Amino acid sequence: MKEYKYKINGLKFTVTVGDIVDNEAQVEVNGVPYKVELDVKAPQKPQKPALAQSGKTNMGEPAEKKVASKPAANAASKGAAGAVKCPLPGTVMSIAVKVGDTVNVGDKVAVLEAMKMENDIRSDKSGTVKTICVNPGDAILEGADILILE
Repeated sequence: MKEYKYKINGLKFTVTVGDIVDNEAQVEVNGVPYKVELDVKAPQKPQKPALAQSGKTNMGEPAEKKVASKPAANAASKGAAGAVKCPLPGTVMSIAVKVGDTVNVGDKVAVLEAMKMENDIRSDKSGTVKTICVNPGDAILEGADILILE
C-alpha cells in the first residue's frame, strides 16, 4: 500500500493506493474509500534494444528524416514489426540515421537523455530506415517507436 500527499489549489489530499487486481484499484482519498477502474491493464514489458552511454556532450545536428504523423507519446501502443523501440522514457537528443539508411544490429540510431544521462540507442534489428517517428527534443515513452525498418 502506498500513500501520497498532494496539495491542489490550496486543498490538502492524502491518497492511499491499495491492492490492484486486474484493472481495479482500491484507493482511499482523505479517508474515503473508492474502487477505481483502470482504462487498460498495465502492458507487458517489451523487449528492449541495447543501451550504451554516449560519449557526446552536445546534441549534434539533427538528421534529415521523414516524420510520422502521430506523436511519439501515442506511438507506445502496438508499433510495427520492424520498429526500433525506446527502452526507457526520456528526451530524444539526436537521430543518427535518416530515411533510406541501412542499419545493422548494434548500430547507433539515436541518443536519448534519461535521468540526466545521454544514452546511445542501438538497433536490435537490421534493415533500411523506412520512417523516423520522433524529432530531437521530443519527450518519448518506454516502448514507443523511434524508427521503422523494412
